[in-house]
Amino acid sequence: MTPEDLKPLIRTIPDFPKPGILFRDVTTLMGDARGFAGAVELLAEKVSACGGEAIAGIEARGFIFGAAVAARLGLGFIPVRKPGKLPVPVLAIDYALEYGTDTLEVDPDAVGEGRRVVLMDDLLATGGTALAAAELLRRAGGDVREALFLVDLPELGGAARLREAGIAVEALIDFPGH
Repeated sequence: MTPEDLKPLIRTIPDFPKPGILFRDVTTLMGDARGFAGAVELLAEKVSACGGEAIAGIEARGFIFGAAVAARLGLGFIPVRKPGKLPVPVLAIDYALEYGTDTLEVDPDAVGEGRRVVLMDDLLATGGTALAAAELLRRAGGDVREALFLVDLPELGGAARLREAGIAVEALIDFPGH
């Protein structure tokens, strides 16, 4: 499958979560066996090309794609979690959202000093969550140089923000608007 084959499998829901937003729903792609397998294969090719040693997925849909790619390539998977989900001492980072703040956590023992970690999530919008995840993984000793996404919303500037932080960004699909 090609990225062009995958794009029509992603449902667009207007005015969610608020008026004027076009929500890109990847659950329809995940529900299509051929489409999901194709997306995992395309993402796996990109991870192989950049020399990743582990994949870190951002909760929640980053777990789905990241874990599938990690299993496909025989790599370790590092979950970047929402607060209170890990049963061990964690590293945490607070980051700004449009209306408030949120927190991400990681088990530092899961990262490994100097390990080449590829960050993965389903969608890149403003980049705030991905930037926080990258910083958290770096604090835990990870070498984060690449971030991969199924979908990028380029008009929201997330890719540019990640590149400014020294992270190469790739997405399989771009959608105009937000």
